[in-house]
Amino acid sequence: IMDHGVVQSRHEGTPQGGPLSPLLANVLLDEVDKELERRGHCFARYADDANVYVCSKRAGERVMALLRRCYAKLHLVVNESKSAVASAFGRKFLGYSLWVAKGKVVKLKVADKPLATFKQRIRELTKRTVGRSMPQIVEKLRSLMLGWKGYFKLAQTPKVWRTLDEWLRHRLRAIQLKHWKRGKTMYRELLQLGATPLVAQRVAASSTCWWRNADRLLKTVLTIAYFDRLGVPRLT
Repeated sequence: IMDHGVVQSRHEGTPQGGPLSPLLANVLLDEVDKELERRGHCFARYADDANVYVCSKRAGERVMALLRRCYAKLHLVVNESKSAVASAFGRKFLGYSLWVAKGKVVKLKVADKPLATFKQRIRELTKRTVGRSMPQIVEKLRSLMLGWKGYFKLAQTPKVWRTLDEWLRHRLRAIQLKHWKRGKTMYRELLQLGATPLVAQRVAASSTCWWRNADRLLKTVLTIAYFDRLGVPRLT
């Protein structure tokens, strides 16, 4: 394998993220799947990530003991730091977690950690201190957002998506104001985008308040349709 540019010889394990790891996991853990099926357990497994669903904590502890024995026969060890007997609503699986909607309907959502990671990545790509043009920023965002949206398309949280969309457009509007810098430039550019002289004047009058200014009258000019034309994907 190559690690940080250095070629190394490995005699156990597989490189993280490689296609061989999940393939070998499926081959090796097939015995565990069959044992769980034989006992009538409801479970979900993807490569080495698995959840087994039971009706009580005591039953969960028995299944955990069973898995330790099954894994030991295969010369594997359960990762205790990532494993637990707990409520299904407090755990995540492949980036998803469960939530209860109105009427006690159980739905899927993006788990807290991957959602926070996604937002942090958005912040990094939309820093106002980064000297990139708007098309360059949008190009980077498209790759991230389309991949993320495709993976988490099963999530049933339209309100979260709308909030993220608006937050992203707010950041992009602030970047656009910073690119224009001066009030005169803002006034001229806004008129070209179809703003009324009064709206352009009011936005230009607060030319240094980029974040606050990006969430007021500017929304009537740099609209959702405007960002659609730039190629910014929507999460909703």
